[in-house]
Amino acid sequence: MCRFCKICLRAIELIAKFRLIMRCPYCNSSDSRVADSRPDTEDSVIRRRRVCNQCGAKFTTVERIQMRDLTVRKNSGKLEPFDREKLARSIKLACRNRDVSDDQIDKLVTSIHRRLETETADDVVPSSMVGQMVSDSLLNLDPIAFVRFVSVYRKFSKVSDFKKIIDQIPEDDEGAVVCPLPKTSLF
Repeated sequence: MCRFCKICLRAIELIAKFRLIMRCPYCNSSDSRVADSRPDTEDSVIRRRRVCNQCGAKFTTVERIQMRDLTVRKNSGKLEPFDREKLARSIKLACRNRDVSDDQIDKLVTSIHRRLETETADDVVPSSMVGQMVSDSLLNLDPIAFVRFVSVYRKFSKVSDFKKIIDQIPEDDEGAVVCPLPKTSLF
Protein backbone atom coordinates (compact mmCIF):
# COMPACT_ATOMS: atom_id res chain seq x y z
CA MET A 1 0.00 0.00 0.00
CA CYS A 2 1.23 3.51 -0.76
CA ARG A 3 1.56 6.06 2.00
CA PHE A 4 -1.22 8.06 0.34
CA CYS A 5 -3.73 5.20 0.36
CA LYS A 6 -6.47 7.29 2.05
CA ILE A 7 -5.92 10.05 -0.49
CA CYS A 8 -5.79 7.56 -3.35
CA LEU A 9 -9.01 5.90 -2.19
CA ARG A 10 -10.72 9.28 -1.95
CA ALA A 11 -9.53 10.16 -5.47
CA ILE A 12 -10.88 6.85 -6.78
CA GLU A 13 -14.22 7.52 -5.08
CA LEU A 14 -14.41 10.99 -6.66
CA ILE A 15 -13.48 9.65 -10.08
CA ALA A 16 -16.19 7.00 -9.80
CA LYS A 17 -18.71 9.52 -8.49
CA PHE A 18 -18.15 12.17 -11.14
CA ARG A 19 -16.92 9.77 -13.83
CA LEU A 20 -13.74 11.77 -14.26
CA ILE A 21 -11.46 10.23 -16.86
CA MET A 22 -7.74 10.93 -17.14
CA ARG A 23 -7.04 11.32 -20.84
CA CYS A 24 -3.68 11.15 -22.58
CA PRO A 25 -2.78 14.64 -23.86
CA TYR A 26 -1.20 13.08 -26.98
CA CYS A 27 -3.76 10.54 -28.26
CA ASN A 28 -6.79 11.34 -26.04
CA SER A 29 -6.98 7.73 -24.85
CA SER A 30 -8.48 7.12 -21.41
CA ASP A 31 -6.31 4.03 -20.86
CA SER A 32 -3.26 5.04 -18.80
CA ARG A 33 -1.44 3.71 -15.77
CA VAL A 34 0.42 5.41 -12.93
CA ALA A 35 4.16 4.69 -13.14
CA ASP A 36 5.25 6.77 -10.13
CA SER A 37 3.65 8.91 -7.39
CA ARG A 38 5.46 11.33 -5.14
CA PRO A 39 4.56 14.14 -2.77
CA ASP A 40 5.51 17.70 -3.56
CA THR A 41 5.66 20.89 -1.46
CA GLU A 42 4.97 19.72 2.07
CA ASP A 43 2.71 16.80 1.04
CA SER A 44 -0.11 19.08 -0.16
CA VAL A 45 0.43 18.09 -3.81
CA ILE A 46 0.90 14.69 -5.37
CA ARG A 47 2.67 14.39 -8.72
CA ARG A 48 1.79 11.29 -10.68
CA ARG A 49 3.90 10.15 -13.61
CA ARG A 50 1.58 8.36 -16.04
CA VAL A 51 2.15 6.19 -19.11
CA CYS A 52 -0.48 5.88 -21.83
CA ASN A 53 -1.18 2.23 -22.64
CA GLN A 54 -2.36 3.20 -26.13
CA CYS A 55 0.55 5.28 -27.51
CA GLY A 56 3.22 4.82 -24.80
CA ALA A 57 3.54 8.57 -24.14
CA LYS A 58 4.54 9.73 -20.65
CA PHE A 59 2.93 12.68 -18.91
CA THR A 60 2.59 14.08 -15.40
CA THR A 61 -0.58 14.94 -13.55
CA VAL A 62 -0.76 17.00 -10.38
CA GLU A 63 -3.31 16.33 -7.66
CA ARG A 64 -3.82 19.01 -5.04
CA ILE A 65 -5.54 18.29 -1.76
CA GLN A 66 -8.61 20.47 -1.44
CA MET A 67 -10.68 20.48 1.74
CA ARG A 68 -13.65 22.38 0.33
CA ASP A 69 -14.68 24.67 -2.49
CA LEU A 70 -14.20 28.31 -1.58
CA THR A 71 -16.01 31.25 -3.13
CA VAL A 72 -14.73 34.82 -2.97
CA ARG A 73 -17.17 37.70 -2.46
CA LYS A 74 -15.85 40.75 -4.31
CA ASN A 75 -16.42 44.28 -2.97
CA SER A 76 -19.12 44.71 -5.61
CA GLY A 77 -20.99 41.72 -4.16
CA LYS A 78 -20.18 39.47 -7.09
CA LEU A 79 -19.24 35.87 -6.23
CA GLU A 80 -16.33 34.07 -7.90
CA PRO A 81 -14.82 30.67 -7.23
CA PHE A 82 -11.46 30.88 -5.46
CA ASP A 83 -8.72 30.67 -8.11
CA ARG A 84 -5.22 29.71 -6.95
CA GLU A 85 -3.75 30.64 -10.33
CA LYS A 86 -5.25 34.14 -10.22
CA LEU A 87 -3.84 34.66 -6.73
CA ALA A 88 -0.42 33.36 -7.84
CA ARG A 89 -0.43 35.70 -10.89
CA SER A 90 -1.13 38.76 -8.75
CA ILE A 91 1.61 37.83 -6.27
CA LYS A 92 4.06 37.12 -9.12
CA LEU A 93 3.27 40.53 -10.59
CA ALA A 94 4.01 42.22 -7.26
CA CYS A 95 7.25 40.21 -6.92
CA ARG A 96 8.42 40.85 -10.48
CA ASN A 97 12.15 41.65 -10.67
CA ARG A 98 12.50 40.96 -6.95
CA ASP A 99 14.56 38.24 -5.29
CA VAL A 100 11.54 35.99 -4.72
CA SER A 101 11.48 32.50 -6.24
CA ASP A 102 8.52 30.75 -7.83
CA ASP A 103 8.78 28.14 -5.08
CA GLN A 104 8.38 30.84 -2.41
CA ILE A 105 5.34 32.22 -4.23
CA ASP A 106 3.81 28.74 -4.55
CA LYS A 107 4.32 28.10 -0.82
CA LEU A 108 2.76 31.49 -0.03
CA VAL A 109 -0.31 30.71 -2.19
CA THR A 110 -0.64 27.26 -0.60
CA SER A 111 -0.35 28.78 2.87
CA ILE A 112 -3.05 31.38 2.14
CA HIS A 113 -5.33 28.75 0.59
CA ARG A 114 -4.92 26.43 3.62
CA ARG A 115 -5.59 29.29 6.03
CA LEU A 116 -8.75 30.24 4.15
CA GLU A 117 -9.94 26.62 4.25
CA THR A 118 -9.21 26.11 7.94
CA GLU A 119 -9.77 29.53 9.53
CA THR A 120 -13.12 30.37 7.95
CA ALA A 121 -16.39 28.72 8.88
CA ASP A 122 -18.18 29.78 5.72
CA ASP A 123 -17.37 28.67 2.17
CA VAL A 124 -17.77 32.30 1.04
CA VAL A 125 -14.82 34.50 2.01
CA PRO A 126 -14.60 38.26 1.45
CA SER A 127 -11.95 39.45 -0.99
CA SER A 128 -10.74 41.83 1.74
CA MET A 129 -9.72 38.81 3.84
CA VAL A 130 -7.74 37.33 0.95
CA GLY A 131 -6.12 40.70 0.24
CA GLN A 132 -5.18 41.17 3.89
CA MET A 133 -3.61 37.70 4.07
CA VAL A 134 -1.58 38.39 0.93
CA SER A 135 -0.52 41.82 2.24
CA ASP A 136 0.61 40.42 5.59
CA SER A 137 2.52 37.58 3.91
CA LEU A 138 4.22 39.87 1.38
CA LEU A 139 5.26 42.31 4.10
CA ASN A 140 7.22 39.48 5.72
CA LEU A 141 8.55 38.16 2.41
CA ASP A 142 9.51 41.33 0.51
CA PRO A 143 8.55 44.91 1.53
CA ILE A 144 8.81 46.23 -2.04
CA ALA A 145 6.45 43.53 -3.31
CA PHE A 146 4.17 44.43 -0.40
CA VAL A 147 4.02 48.10 -1.47
CA ARG A 148 3.38 47.09 -5.09
CA PHE A 149 0.56 44.71 -4.14
CA VAL A 150 -1.09 47.09 -1.68
CA SER A 151 -0.95 49.98 -4.15
CA VAL A 152 -3.06 47.99 -6.60
CA TYR A 153 -5.22 46.21 -4.02
CA ARG A 154 -6.16 49.45 -2.24
CA LYS A 155 -6.29 51.43 -5.50
CA PHE A 156 -3.78 54.15 -4.57
CA SER A 157 -4.46 57.38 -6.44
CA LYS A 158 -2.13 59.84 -4.72
CA VAL A 159 1.52 59.91 -3.73
CA SER A 160 0.43 60.45 -0.14
CA ASP A 161 -1.13 56.96 -0.19
CA PHE A 162 2.32 55.51 -0.90
CA LYS A 163 3.92 57.66 1.80
CA LYS A 164 1.41 56.49 4.42
CA ILE A 165 1.95 52.81 3.70
CA ILE A 166 5.75 53.12 3.44
CA ASP A 167 5.87 54.90 6.81
CA GLN A 168 4.17 51.85 8.37
CA ILE A 169 6.89 49.44 7.18
CA PRO A 170 9.48 48.73 9.88
CA GLU A 171 12.99 49.71 8.82
CA ASP A 172 15.48 46.87 8.96
CA ASP A 173 18.04 47.98 6.39
CA GLU A 174 20.07 50.36 8.56
CA GLY A 175 23.31 49.98 6.58
CA ALA A 176 21.74 50.47 3.13
CA VAL A 177 23.58 52.78 0.77
CA VAL A 178 21.35 55.27 -1.00
CA CYS A 179 22.48 56.43 -4.44
CA PRO A 180 21.91 60.13 -5.02
CA LEU A 181 19.47 61.01 -7.77
CA PRO A 182 20.87 62.77 -10.85
CA LYS A 183 20.26 66.52 -11.11
CA THR A 184 17.68 66.89 -13.87
CA SER A 185 14.63 68.97 -14.44
CA LEU A 186 12.47 66.09 -13.21
CA PHE A 187 13.90 66.19 -9.68
